[in-house]
Amino acid sequence: MTQVNFEAFLNTHGQLISAIDGLSEEQTVWKPKPESWSVLEVLSHLVDHSIVISFRIRDILAETEARLPAFNQDAWVSGQYANSGNVADVLQAFHALLLYNSLLLSRLDAADLKKTGVNAKGETVAITDIVEGFTRHVQRHLEQINRIKQAAEVA
Repeated sequence: MTQVNFEAFLNTHGQLISAIDGLSEEQTVWKPKPESWSVLEVLSHLVDHSIVISFRIRDILAETEARLPAFNQDAWVSGQYANSGNVADVLQAFHALLLYNSLLLSRLDAADLKKTGVNAKGETVAITDIVEGFTRHVQRHLEQINRIKQAAEVA
């Protein structure tokens, strides 16, 4: 793949807004189990993931040859007290990172988009893989948000 699906990438913000439309603040922090994530924690994780992919893309472009970092998503979410945050603030941060990354991606040519790095698992990944992977990752978390909403209705 040498192209980035900008529409799908940029559409993730709108999909998140639609997914949480109508939820009260109480509903966004509700958890099905103490060890589960709330909707707000899922959104916070997606901002964290945006930060990580931002670094990974830039590190590949800088050709540092360092392993691309992994992150402990559960520790990041709990360590920053994500459930004490504000949905509007989190969505604003997500949108800002999405737009900033899309500006960078729009400046890259096909050769840049094919540039690769080695992830923490030792796999070679291209910038296009990272972007497409991020878009798929958001889709999985949209499904998670729906499961949390359904569990809340039953509880």
